[in-house]
Amino acid sequence: MGNVEHEISDESIIKAVRAGDDTAFAQLVGRHKRRVFRLAARFARDSDEQEDICQTVFLKVYEHLPSFRNDAPFEHWLTRITVRCCHDALRGRRHEKITLRLDDQVYDIRDNAEKARHEARQARNFLRFALSRLTADERLVITLLELEEFSVREIATATGWSESNVKVRAHRARQALKRIVEEHDDQQA
Repeated sequence: MGNVEHEISDESIIKAVRAGDDTAFAQLVGRHKRRVFRLAARFARDSDEQEDICQTVFLKVYEHLPSFRNDAPFEHWLTRITVRCCHDALRGRRHEKITLRLDDQVYDIRDNAEKARHEARQARNFLRFALSRLTADERLVITLLELEEFSVREIATATGWSESNVKVRAHRARQALKRIVEEHDDQQA
């Protein structure tokens, strides 16, 4: 016998929530929280901000669930809300300065695994730095497109932008990242 939770559709759970069953909402959150947390992690600076974004997402879902029309899967509607909350978080900190700290020390790296971990850590630090230099729109589109592997159509649906606007924003974001890399390379030379 399968797990009962997975046999109950999102639509059935939503009907129960609309009828006032708060335990049904907890079931809906439990079913979808991993996806929301994973997406929020791409945009959050730390676990506290990730938690704040996710809490905001589920508050908005609860508030707006009566207006959910069921004309698309619930997961698509939830993704759209999550993307918008992440975008709001990015816009809220657009004036924040983040400095890049790469170690200039010489390491006595004895094995390739340690060297690979060190290089991966530096690459992640540089990626965070480069993404932090993008505008909120650029960071959102490049993260969804390149890191989350959303299609242009999925991004358009999630953001409310046209597909051609998504493509233009993605092009501009790539150009901005290229400039950031070139500036960094010039400073290192």
